[in-house]
Amino acid sequence: QLQAYGGGLVQSGDSLRLSCAFGRAFSNNGVGWFRQAPGKEREFVASIGWKGGTTALGDSVKGRFTISRDNAKSIVALQMNDLKVEDSATYYCAAARTPVAASSSTYYNYWGQGTLVTVSS
Repeated sequence: QLQAYGGGLVQSGDSLRLSCAFGRAFSNNGVGWFRQAPGKEREFVASIGWKGGTTALGDSVKGRFTISRDNAKSIVALQMNDLKVEDSATYYCAAARTPVAASSSTYYNYWGQGTLVTVSS
């Protein structure tokens, strides 16, 4: 009921838009994006509350990434601009236990399959 898609191979400086399709069961849940690169810990990227009014971004992506939500379409989007090589990772979306979202992965109960983003120099 959570499916992330939109990853791919891009060059440094390019933009990419990831989408997370969520089922009706998560319409009232906060949603977060996390990423994990090989050999690294999972990193918080962005989160959004169930109404879309409360958002948060990880420090490494502030000013470059934005998160948005369309409950009518059951989509949470992650717009990634000015991509860097260090943004390369598998990106996961997850649904929080409550209508609000947070930066800690322990706040999330439901995880979708990831989508791979590779940024070349």
